[in-house]
Parts: sequence; structure tokens; C-alpha cells
Amino acid sequence: MERRWHVLTPDPEQVDALSGALRCQPAVAAALLNRGISNPELAEPFLRPSFAHVRSPFLMKDVDRAVERILLALHDREKVLIFGDYDTDGITATALLFEFLAYLGADVHCHIPDRLTEGYGLSQDYIELHAIPNGVDLVITVDCGISSHDAVNTARAAGIDVIITDHHEPPPSTPAAVAVLNPKQVDCPSGFSWLAGVGVAFNLVLALRKRLRDEGYWEKRQEPNLKAACDLVALGTVGDMAPLVEENRIYVKAGLEVLASDSRPGVQALLDVSKLTDRRLSTRELAFRLAPRLNAPGRLCHASSALELLTTPNLERARTIAKELNQQNTKRQEIESKILSEILEWLEKNPKLLEQRALVIDREGWHQGVIGIVASRLVNRYEKPAIVITVTDGIGRGSARSPDGFDLYEGLKICSRHLEKFGGHKAAAGLTVKAENIPAFRTDFERVVVQKTRPQDFVPEVVIDWEISASDVSAELADELEALAPFGVGNPEPVLMISDIDLLTARRVGTHHLQMRFRPSAARNVKGNKSIDAIFFNQTSEVPQPGNLYRIACHVRWNRWREQKRMQLVIKAIDAVR
Repeated sequence: MERRWHVLTPDPEQVDALSGALRCQPAVAAALLNRGISNPELAEPFLRPSFAHVRSPFLMKDVDRAVERILLALHDREKVLIFGDYDTDGITATALLFEFLAYLGADVHCHIPDRLTEGYGLSQDYIELHAIPNGVDLVITVDCGISSHDAVNTARAAGIDVIITDHHEPPPSTPAAVAVLNPKQVDCPSGFSWLAGVGVAFNLVLALRKRLRDEGYWEKRQEPNLKAACDLVALGTVGDMAPLVEENRIYVKAGLEVLASDSRPGVQALLDVSKLTDRRLSTRELAFRLAPRLNAPGRLCHASSALELLTTPNLERARTIAKELNQQNTKRQEIESKILSEILEWLEKNPKLLEQRALVIDREGWHQGVIGIVASRLVNRYEKPAIVITVTDGIGRGSARSPDGFDLYEGLKICSRHLEKFGGHKAAAGLTVKAENIPAFRTDFERVVVQKTRPQDFVPEVVIDWEISASDVSAELADELEALAPFGVGNPEPVLMISDIDLLTARRVGTHHLQMRFRPSAARNVKGNKSIDAIFFNQTSEVPQPGNLYRIACHVRWNRWREQKRMQLVIKAIDAVR
């Protein structure tokens, strides 16, 4: 697929000044400027993330009320229920809060809803059928609850207090809970709007620990080092694709260090089945190897096994669960592949559908747990918003995904008259719709996307931080670029452009990858003739012809294997220079 090359243009004088002050290469200084780091004072906390830079959790609206209510529950030995979500963010948030409250001696229990039978979020049915009969005194939601008005009202009527911790877009009015912790609320002064659900829960735990410290609680028992819980925060934050900025960057960097220590039996077992033992971890492994396995049981059966994996102290039990999760992930991939094949076959028979600005596809019997991944695959393939709906007993449940350029949540809000309910954010959302309303919704959604976007808004682009010469590629450059990690949403790995490089060899490896070798261009008299290894992932077009001068957009990265490492270009785009 063709890509637009968008070359950023930071001020060269600022690049030189920052490069000199930090004693780094111009490409690194340019990347920092492109991320809003304009002086050495800002660069210091970015390059060396530290808990010393974490702001007070008490900046968040209602956190003091939540702390007081939880401390009352501890004092009176009340029954506390943590109600989570079935994705990696919700599971890690549940595990984190459960472990901390259990350490305090609370009478604490957990519930992760069944995706297929209970659906997302705290429901009125759950309060009536489970919380009330089981004598729950306090419900704390994590990664959900911001729209659970009926459930909260039912709980209040039964004498059950509710604390909501969430990070999804809040509705115009929030539930009448004892406390609502959601930094996306317009009147929340914290500035923590980029936190994942696990990040909100972590800030609640930080606040609880601080209040207990002020009351002298830790004088009689060991105060927990909450950096040890950052493995959970990192998994949930990266798994939910939350921006890696500000505190998120600090939490994830600390979490990667904790994950590397294998201190949690569940993590050790998960790394083993993911074939990541003894490998240096980055956010890529969290996003594409660990999070999918934690998500798998919540998609196919029940996420309680993933929660048990993260909380069990028994290594043998953890290994058993990790193997089950690995098998479920393989099954998930098979189901996902089958659904995607059916959709691609349908689009091949109905090519006019691809002329539309958005895809809304429905069918009976698709597995509800994997349609979100299928929608993501369609977005990656066609670069347009995609909604996949599975219909059962006249009710459609859909997952929506969108590339940059369109706000899904706002789009669904405009079309909400056709929907029973919906929720999510700009890039991902879920919805429920009656089967008979799907055609009208499809038409209306297409109208909204056409009104709100232009065709060029969905042309994928490769954003380039700085242009370098082929002779600038070096071990020092790779080291300095690596210091900008962790990479992810909000802090993408820098992409550099090289316009004076010759292709020596190119061959296909596997089904979809190209292994390549370059050298500085002889035609342009570039100094140096040392060859440079490169890989072009997921590239199905024709193999480029050696002997030509090329322009490439790439990452300069270390490729590590056990104790060895070698420098490698990871190609994002390539053009022959005419």
C-alpha cells in the first residue's frame, strides 16, 4: 500500500543547540524536539524516567473520598468486591488492587464478568443477583463503571457503596457513586487523561499507601514497594495502547525492569510459553506476545484464569495456567483467521463495498470475543473505519476500530438513535444494536464518516523525524535512539530517512518479510562502504531490485539474540530514486 512520506521539520538551530547541550547526535535531538522536548531541563525526566517525577495521586478528583471509604471498609471488616474487565487492562488493574487490599488484610474478593453472558461493565443484574445476596458492602470498579447508572442506583438502594475507577469517555452525567475516579472528567484537575484503567487503579493504591503512611500504619508492618506492581501497570498500559507519556512512561519503564526480574510466578510462566525467557523485553513483546495471551481467555471463555495467573504464588500452578492461555491464544488466532477469510471473500464478491468510506459488516454466529481483532485487521488492510457485528437472537454486538483521522466515539454518538448502547474512545469502541436497525445504522454511519473526513485522511503516512546520511548509521546512534524508549502510542520509535543508500541484496524470508542489505551510495560519493543489514516486515509487494539507489524510511535498532546484538535497519517504507 502506498504511503505518504511526512518529513517533520524541527528548527535546525534548535536541533544543533539541543544536540550540543545533551551531547547527542542531531537525529536524537530532532526526535526529542518532535516530541515536545525543547530544552535540556525537559529532556532530563524524559531520558531518565523516575518515580521522583510522579505527581501526587491526590490531584485526581474524588481520590480522597475513595481513600476514606476504603479505610472505613478496612476498619469495619466490610466485604469488598473488586469488579474488573476481561481485557489485559482490566485484569491487571483487578490483580493490582486485589493484591494491595489483601496485603492490608481486607476481606476482598474479585469478579471479572463473562464477555458472552454478562457483557461489559457493572450491571444491575450483577448487583441484584450476586452483590446483594453475597453481602457485599463496597464495590470498587476498575477499568469500567463510568456509565453504570442503573447498577450504582440499585446498589445504593440496597445499602452498597460503589467507588468507580475508570478511564473511558464519561457520559454527560456520571453515576451517583461514593467516588468517581476518572481523569477524563472535565472537572478533574489532575491532567492524567492518558492513564489506562490500571494506571487509575495504581494511583488509588499510591494514595492509599500515602494516607496510611501519614497515619503511622507502616510503623508496625513493612511498607510495600509499589514499583514491584509496575509489571502489572506496564502490561495493562501497553495492552490498552495508552499513550506512553508523562507518568505512563515512568510506570512502563519501571515495569519493564520488574518484568525482566521474573519475580511474579505468573509472569515467569507467561514469558516461558511466549518463548521470551532470557530475552530483553520491550513494549513490542508486551503488546504482541504477552497481552494477546492474557486477553485470550476473556475472548473465548472466561478471564478469571488470566487473573489467577497474575496473582498465584505457586509457580507450578502458574505454568499450568500459562499453557492453557497459550492454547487458547492459538485457538483465538484460528477463529479470527476464519472470520477474516469470510469477510475478505465477501468483499471480493462485493467490491463496491470497498468504495465506501467505512465498512460495517454483520453476520450471525461469529464469535463475539474476536470480532474486535478482526475489525483491527480490516483497518490495517483498508485504512478506513471498520465495524464488525455478530448477531445472536436478533441482537447485534459489534466492535469498531478506526485509523487516525476519524473519531469513532463521536461518530457513534451521532448515530446513537440506531443503537441500544455504545462506549469506547476515539480509536476503538463497542456497540449493541437490534438486528433490524443494522441497515439504517450502516447508512447513517457511512454518511457521518463522509461528512467528517476526506479520502486523503485515511491514506497511511510514515512520519519521519529527521534525515541522515547512510554514513551516519552507527552503534552510537542506535544506543542513543534506544535511550528514548519505551516506545508506543504518544512516543513512537523515531523514524529516520536515508536518501543516499544503495541496495546490495534483497530476498524474501518467511512468507511476508524481506531481508535486505544496503551500503552508502557510491554514485553520491558517500563516505564508507560498510554494508548495513535490514529487515522489511510484512511486505508482500515485489522484491526490490539490487544495484539501485533508494530512499528509505527506517528505524535504527539493535537486533538482540541472547548475549549477542547486531545493528539493523527496520524498514518502514522504501522508494527507488529516479
